[in-house]
Amino acid sequence: MKTGMIGKRLSSVSMLFYECLVYYGGLLLFVAMCLFWSLVSIPLGLFLPRQAGIQIGRRAIAFGFRSYLTFLEMSGIVECQLDELQSLGSEKSIIVAPNHPSLIDVVLMIAHLPNAACIIKANLLDQLIFGGSARLAGYIRNISEARLIIDATREIESGSQLLVFPEGTRTRGCDIQPFKGGFALIAKRARAPVQTVFIEINQPFLCKGRPLLRKPEFPLVFRARLGERFSPPADVRPYISRLEQYCRSEVMEKTAGEP
Repeated sequence: MKTGMIGKRLSSVSMLFYECLVYYGGLLLFVAMCLFWSLVSIPLGLFLPRQAGIQIGRRAIAFGFRSYLTFLEMSGIVECQLDELQSLGSEKSIIVAPNHPSLIDVVLMIAHLPNAACIIKANLLDQLIFGGSARLAGYIRNISEARLIIDATREIESGSQLLVFPEGTRTRGCDIQPFKGGFALIAKRARAPVQTVFIEINQPFLCKGRPLLRKPEFPLVFRARLGERFSPPADVRPYISRLEQYCRSEVMEKTAGEP
């Protein structure tokens, strides 16, 4: 009896060690990948023609993020149910609008969007770990709403997949935060459809208010499903309200249906 209990304890300790190795080692790996490509991107940005640099930069980031997700899946304690995102890779001149429960959302989405134009905080472009790769990929610096709409519209008109989180920040809990209006203004000006995406994670993971170094419960399951696609708006305010109401109802319905 004692031997069995000791064996179970050793097994649980070994599993805990493995989970910590995957989680904290995975975070270090991700940071190392981002830093390496950012440093490589700096000279590439100086010598490559702008459009060539953007295409190489975006595809390289998508490849790196896919590789990171593959590493997580190979660990055996993370599962990615992301098949529905595959169809977005060939889309052009579209706004992709997911909900935002976790920091991993950006990785999940860009891994499947080889020509993603992302809107990022201005200060991130000045950081060594992300700045070089973000500049090479032509990501949009969020300085002012007016400038943002002009730059995002130009990207969509050139065929890019614009990744926008309508909430503007990560969600606390399962609810949807009030939508910002920028994405709708961009959709109207660029005459671009908005494809909603719903990301679901079975455990709290890199969410708002949760410390980065706090290990989640495993196994982790990342799911993504495509929602309704909305045509470009004629009137912005009712469009925002309609899309927000739809997304909130989809998330709440899914949450209510879980055991």
